[in-house]
Amino acid sequence: MNTLIISTLAVAIAEIGDKTQLLALVLAARFRRPWAVIAGIFVATLLNHALAGWVGAWVADWISAGVLRWLLAASFLAVALWTLVPDKLDEHAPPLSARSAFIATTLAFFLVEMGDKTQVATVVLAATYDPLWQVVAGSTFGMLLANAPVVLLGQHAGPRIPLHHVRWAAAAFFALIAAWIAWQGLPG
Repeated sequence: MNTLIISTLAVAIAEIGDKTQLLALVLAARFRRPWAVIAGIFVATLLNHALAGWVGAWVADWISAGVLRWLLAASFLAVALWTLVPDKLDEHAPPLSARSAFIATTLAFFLVEMGDKTQVATVVLAATYDPLWQVVAGSTFGMLLANAPVVLLGQHAGPRIPLHHVRWAAAAFFALIAAWIAWQGLPG
């Protein structure tokens, strides 16, 4: 259960202010079908993070525990620094011409999430924690925790959230995880 909670919190915090959260806002405003958008986010994240988790578990099988510990600490530190960089919607995001809000959201989210910090965090979490299904379930739930309110509240609350402070808090969280891994060894 610890793996599920850690994965959920890590990804939910990393997702705050991320470009996929901005995409969720745009999709909600465009389609005005919040449940179809949330379902698309769920499917895209589940598929994307299952792939990322598998990569993380595979990497863990090929690297010694000592090397893995330092790679994981460095990865979490990199995610902490990456969190400080504000995201903007990518001008080259996939076109949203699909007829269905669900299909458009699923495709857009899957593609935009490639190489994103939450995907990298999922790789790192899967290399660190077992079982894999809890990492994927937790990271998927974390994405929904961060994005569903954005979809449901839409543009009303968006401008009022102090993302600068949230990014610094998230960066501090990931830096603490990096320090903990470096000094305490691998969890579990």
